[in-house]
This record gives sequence, C-alpha cells and structure tokens, in this order.
Amino acid sequence: MKRSNEIPELLAPAGSWDALVAAVAAGADAVYLGGRRFSARMFAENFPRLDEAVDYAHARNVRVYVTVNTLVHDGEIDELAGYLRELCEIGADAILVQDLGAIMLARDTVPELELHASTQMTIHSTDGVIWAAKNGLKRVVLARELSVDDIKNIKRVSDDLGVGLEVFVHGALCYSYSGQCLLSSSMGGRSGNRGMCAQPCRKPYTLLRGAADEYGRVRDLRRAGMEGYLLSTRDLCTYPYLDKIVAAGVDALKIEGRMKSAEYVAVVTRVYRDALDAIARGEWAPDEKEIERLALAFNRGFTAGYILGASDVMGRDMPDNRGVMVGRILNCSGDVAVVSHTGGILPEPGDGVVLRSGAEEIGFVVRERIHLRGGVFRLRVPEGARAGMDVYITRSARLRDDAERIIRRGRDPIPLDLRISFDNGVPVADVCLDGLSGRIELSVMGSFVMEAARTLPLSASQIESHLRRTGGTQFVFREIIIDYPGGLYTTPANLNQLRRDILRAAETALVRAHKRECTRGSSPTFERTERKAERLRVSVYADTLDVIEGALEGGAERVYFEPLVTDGHDLASALERASDLCEGRAELVWKWPRITRDRFLCMAGNILREISVDGIMVENLGALEAAERCGCEIFGGQGLNIWNSLSVCMLSGARALTLSPELSASQISSIASLRERPDLEVIAQGNIVIAVTEDRLASEDDACAIRDRRHIFPVMRDSTGVTNILNSVETCLLDYLPQISSMGVDSVAIDARWRTGRYAREMAEIYAMAAREQSDIQELKNRIRRMAMGGITAGHFLRGVAEAGE
Repeated sequence: MKRSNEIPELLAPAGSWDALVAAVAAGADAVYLGGRRFSARMFAENFPRLDEAVDYAHARNVRVYVTVNTLVHDGEIDELAGYLRELCEIGADAILVQDLGAIMLARDTVPELELHASTQMTIHSTDGVIWAAKNGLKRVVLARELSVDDIKNIKRVSDDLGVGLEVFVHGALCYSYSGQCLLSSSMGGRSGNRGMCAQPCRKPYTLLRGAADEYGRVRDLRRAGMEGYLLSTRDLCTYPYLDKIVAAGVDALKIEGRMKSAEYVAVVTRVYRDALDAIARGEWAPDEKEIERLALAFNRGFTAGYILGASDVMGRDMPDNRGVMVGRILNCSGDVAVVSHTGGILPEPGDGVVLRSGAEEIGFVVRERIHLRGGVFRLRVPEGARAGMDVYITRSARLRDDAERIIRRGRDPIPLDLRISFDNGVPVADVCLDGLSGRIELSVMGSFVMEAARTLPLSASQIESHLRRTGGTQFVFREIIIDYPGGLYTTPANLNQLRRDILRAAETALVRAHKRECTRGSSPTFERTERKAERLRVSVYADTLDVIEGALEGGAERVYFEPLVTDGHDLASALERASDLCEGRAELVWKWPRITRDRFLCMAGNILREISVDGIMVENLGALEAAERCGCEIFGGQGLNIWNSLSVCMLSGARALTLSPELSASQISSIASLRERPDLEVIAQGNIVIAVTEDRLASEDDACAIRDRRHIFPVMRDSTGVTNILNSVETCLLDYLPQISSMGVDSVAIDARWRTGRYAREMAEIYAMAAREQSDIQELKNRIRRMAMGGITAGHFLRGVAEAGE
C-alpha cells in the first residue's frame, strides 16, 4: 500500500534488533525480518522473539513483513503451519514466501495473513503477476533483472489485479536470478533455497574456452584471458535516479541488507527517506555527498543495475567492500606517506583505511588528524606501503557518529489529539491518533481526583504544560483541548502519571490494532499409499533436431524440446520438424526457457495457434499461467522448485512435475506416496543447471567454462541469450533406478541440452535398458563414465542439502 502522497513505501532490512531500531529511527515505512527458521538469511542474527520485534515496530507505525521464504520439505509442514499461526496472531502485516506449498498452507490455515511473493519466486512477467493475483498474493517482489520499462508494462495490469509491485533499489545483487541458483548447494551442500547460501559467486574463477567433442563435452580448454571474481556483482545503487523508479508507479522500494550492520541500515535508510520526501515535495536533486555516504556505508562498487539498464553490473576485480578512494601515494619516507588527494573527504582519526595495489591490501586505523595542503596530505602508514598504492577509507568514524545521531534522534513522532474533561474531579482523556489501518480512538481515566485548591489552583495552561512533556517517546501531542472547570489542584506527579498512562494506552492501542485470532488452525492431511511404477519411462531434454533424433533412436518415450533459435518463424519451423520426428515414436513437449519475458510468452501463444505439441514444460509461474491460458498439457520443470507434497497439490492440474534436484531419496519418496497427484519425474542424468543469469559470460559460438580451484563448470547460453552455468559433474542415478521405481516415481529424465545426438542416443539407450533391467548396471555405468562431462555424482539424492547446524 502506497503512502497517501503516492510516494512508494520505503522498506528497510532488519537482521537484528539493533538494525530494527535503526530502520525505524531512520524513517522506514516498513521493515522485513526473519525468525530462526524458514528465512532465506539463516546466517543473520534474526529474532528469537518475533512478537517483541513486531510490537516495537507497530508501536511506531511501522509495518512488519516476515520472511518465510525458504523451500520446505514434507517433514517441516506441521512446524510451518504452527509458525504461520504464530505470525498471524502476533500481527505480522504480511509474510514473504517462495515455496508454492507454503502459499497453499497459508491460504488454508491463516487466510487473514497477507502474502507477498518473494523475489525467490522469480516473477519477471505480466503473467507471473497474474498468477500471483489468482493465487491470493497481494504483492510481488519482482526479479531484479527487470528494467523500469518492464515494470511499467507490468504495472498496467497489476493495479487492476490489486497486486502491489516491490523492487530492490539498493544493496547486494545476486548473480543468478533469485530462486534459480544452486551454486552454493552444488558446491558445498548449503542451499540458498534453504537460507544457507555460502556465496560462491564471490570467489575467484577463470574463464576457459575450448571445443565440444562428439558427446558435447567442453574439451581442449584454455584460458580465455578473463579471470578474477567473474561472478561477483557490484552493489545496486539507484539513488541518483530514484525519481525514475518512483515514476514507474511501484508500490514499495526495498533496501537489501539483513546481513548488514545497524550503522549501514541507519545511513542507507535515511538517505533514501530524505530523497523520497524531496521527490514528494517536488524538490528532488541527487546530492554527491549522499552518494558518498552510501558508498562509505558499504559498497562493492555501485551500479544502477538492470532496473536502469546499466552495463556495469559486474564487478569482477574484487568481491568485498571497496570503500571510498581518497588518494594515491606519491612517495614514502619511513612510516609517512605523501598522498595526492583525489577530492571529497579526507581520512579522520578512527577511520579504517586500506592501501591497495592490484590484489594486495594493507589495512590500518588512522590515529592522527590529517591536514590538506596543496592538494596533498601526509598519512602515517604501516610497513609495506609504497608509491602508487591507492588509499581507500573503508570504515568512517564520522559515518558511525552520523548513524548514532540518526538512531538517537529517532523517527518523527506520532501526533496525538487530546481532549481532557473531568468527571467529579477525575480527569478523563479522550485520545485520537492515526494508526496504520486508520483512525484510533481511546479513552483513559486518571487514577486520581483533582480537589478544590486551597490557595493556588492549577490553570489549564499548567495542566497542558505537564502533558506535553513527551520527550523520549514516539509520540507528540498535536492538539490539546481541556474542558476545565477551574479552581482545582493536584500534584505534578499525578499529572505526569496521567501523561504516562495516556502514552502507554496509545502504544497499546497501536499494537493491539494488528493482533488477530486465527480462524482456522488445522494442519493439512494427505492421503498416501504405497505405489510402485509399472516401469520407469525415460524422457530426454533436447535443444536440436540432432539430439531429438538420437534420443528417439535410444528409446526415449518423451522429448522436452527447447530449440536453440530465437526468431518466431524459425522456432515454429523447428517445432514442426520435431513433431514430424516424434510422431508415432514419442511425446513431444515444447520446453520453454527458464526465463520467459512478456515478448516470448506473446510469441509462444501465437505459435501454439498454428503448431500442435503434446504439452508445454514451464519453469516459472508466468510461463505456467500463459501455458494454462493456451489450454495445453502442463509439465512442470526444475525451475518451479517442487520440494514438498503441498507444492504438488498446488499444481495438481499439471500432467507431470519434475522434483527438485536438491531433494533426497527419502524426501522424494514422501512426495511420491501421495494418492492423488500428477506424474512425477526426477532428473537422473546430466549436468544440472545451477545458475541462470543475464551476465553474458559465454559467447553464442564458443564452448566455454569457468574454473575454481578444483572444478570446471560448463557455461552455456539458451535461446533467449540467458547464461546457464552447469554443475561440474553429471548427476547419475542409474544405480538407484529400482529404488526410484519402488517409490512410485513415474519417469526419469536425461538432460542432453548442449550435448550431441550421439550422447542422447547412447544415454537414452542405457537408461531404457536399465529401466527394463536388461543389462548389467556396472557395465552400463562404465559406459556413462566414458561420456560424462566432469565425472558423475548421485547429487543430493543420498543426503539432500545441509540443514542448519550441520
């Protein structure tokens, strides 16, 4: 919900109690925070007592959105149901969700609790917002890869749907589309989808180029000249262009930073609060000093981001806080350096300073006052400093003081209107104030009787003077009307107590206005049964006609075809030829790309009026909505993040669903035991896509990869130009096909995209034989090893992903 003057809501992060206090003091309209479970920032301090945090914010007219934005497995559903009831009762204004099952659970158990789609839901199209509206979500946090023009187009629909739009305006950027990243999960078992991202995107990599062999493996790799922190993004800073984002009509502006300090939260929130207020007054102009304050708070180098069409999103030279450059060492004499000043601020006592030359860094704290003379200053430096090193302030003592002042001053007080009357000498206070949900009226009776004065009666102005002393609270009296008969007296202590009672009652009223009683409370029940697939069917992902031909020759019964063409006419032609190949031999399912912008969905709808396929595979919610509108059979892909039985029930209209590759065998078994459900499939072979990004790491023609210290990760582009990073080893579940079949899983898939017809043919043949138990498994597995890219692994099938505390 927007502020009354059409300025968007300012939403600040609160990863700790100190950060919460800072956000409220700095002028946030709302805060987002998490508890100790089900939060996508499990390594933040978070809140063991969410009720206290919610009450603190509500008592100051600040909304609270609680992050419940991790994926959950079946064993956690009862716990999640109880948690949602708790959040409803303590008065959370909304929850942010990623998991489709969590949406279904919340709608059924706490329908009073407003739902917001986390950016982890990867909503990036108009149809995605339509899906959200149909499924009861009141706000969507859009993917950070959308531009202002994209947002304007979505806004034309979202208002009529009653769905608010929220965008990030400041802070860290994820390399991958949020919700589509398995980098941390695949490299170390710590899943970002479970709030435990280890940030491998901030590690060094080397770009390699090579050639593809007969199996499509990236071979003969050589350095391509680019190395460093190849996946590290700059930090988003839209402050200089904030008016353009406000003009797009978004409902909320979000600052990233639940892992950041209270100092960071205070400064950044205050800068954006002041900017929004200036825009509201029609007096907006960006201030270089404010940009400098933002940079001192924390920065990895700033970018205006995808939202404003910036070309400098990546910051591949370093992944950490850069600070603000203030000069370069001209020469050193002993422990004193002469530094040429680059302008702006000077180092001050207490500042943290870093000297940099390439990857080398020397850090220290300034102890003496610095004086600028003739464009240079002298700085006492540690051993190792030398001419040519750049000087950066990375921690500002002045900024710390600034943050403390912001927090100490607090937010603008809440005005109260007061009328005092007297009932047989007992003061009665009628109070009016504005809460988040409207006007609040209450009455407070004094605990004392004013008696007839013997000598010096109190005047109405004296009574008012005592009542107006609200310093140190979140309130101020705006209007006080006293219906005073005159001639009465009471002690100052009694009047002070009356004031405290009034203020306490006002705070209680603000807090109580958000409390709820849950109307429903039962956890979901599932009908389950033991089931065993009659036989496992084999599906193959393909992106060329050659791969389709190979898959069919190998015995595939279903082909998911994602053509590597972009033009609509070429795409229709490729589908027609694929249909001819598959006719009478296998089902043909048109697989849409992981990321489907409005333009693609419009084009796809037109093609489906002319071309017939057996179904559509979708990997995001906007694509799901568009495919359903086309009346096609739906096949859900990996990108939908199917993690639990509720998610399967949520998508019960689908023909088949692909379960998340992060699930363990026991978790898959639980989902597969559902009595009523679509067909279920697991990806049993192939290099799993572990990141989906707009960064153009790979060219269209080259076979390329990135290498860390131990592994090589193939890098491929899809038909939309989006970069896909693949796991360094192939998932291989050949040994476990009997177990998968006994669970009741209906089919297994081989991902042969970016591979060759030979790979598809041989791999499909191997899995078809193994599914029919017609050959020696070890012999077949040895054949797989000989054509696998990077070796083989059972992935998370054996252990799942790491849990908190592991």
